[in-house]
Amino acid sequence: MTLDLAGLMPWAQEALWAGFAVFLRVGAMLSLVPAFGEQSVPARVKLILALAFSLVILPATGPLVGAAPAALPGLLLVCGAEVLAGLLFGLMLRLFVLALQIAGTIAAQSTSLSQLFGGGSGTEPAPAIGHLLVISGLALIAILGLHVRLAAMMIQSYVLIPYGTLPSPSVVADAGLREITRSFTLAFTLSAPFVVASLIYNVTLGVINRAMPQLMVAFVGAPAITAGGLFLLLICAPIMLSLWSGGLNAFMDNPFGGLP
Repeated sequence: MTLDLAGLMPWAQEALWAGFAVFLRVGAMLSLVPAFGEQSVPARVKLILALAFSLVILPATGPLVGAAPAALPGLLLVCGAEVLAGLLFGLMLRLFVLALQIAGTIAAQSTSLSQLFGGGSGTEPAPAIGHLLVISGLALIAILGLHVRLAAMMIQSYVLIPYGTLPSPSVVADAGLREITRSFTLAFTLSAPFVVASLIYNVTLGVINRAMPQLMVAFVGAPAITAGGLFLLLICAPIMLSLWSGGLNAFMDNPFGGLP
């Protein structure tokens, strides 16, 4: 029996190393992804989620993980490469949450509601509109099967960035610039109705002020823009969240457009 157990030792060592290597990438990615990587989620819960995702994708990614390097410098290099790869994918997903926060901030400032702060999904307070959009967006993608898409993306990440390697800095820079540009474009697109409404409001207020200088238009216009902003949020929020979740799902299905 002892000889049988000794024969299993090499297999057990390979399995443990494969699980640990997968855990490095998965844990780094989960620290930044939407919903699972929020600062309000306790570290112990993140650790359990990382272990669970690692066990889920290990059967598919285990054969892609090579043997553990014998030398310490090689071991540190592989571990660092896996952590950086996970952080890269997690950071690109985090940009979508930042897009919602930016859109909410722009909408709040355009409708004179930036003084109303919500709790925020992080440690810093955010405008109430931004807080509402972020919480609604996270709940929506969780309902739409974020865990399934995230597991599929983790498996695909080993095709885009093989085990123990990193893409060239130029490729990462181009992909990062493209995703940051798309994030800000998405933020301004989502907040466009509020910006247009604010422009119309200010132009109308200026015309009224010129026609009736004795009228305190600020006292009349402030409640109007606040009520109009809330009504506009009621109408546009479902469309905004639909566009945002569609963009996030499209990125998760094909990260970086197929990173070379």
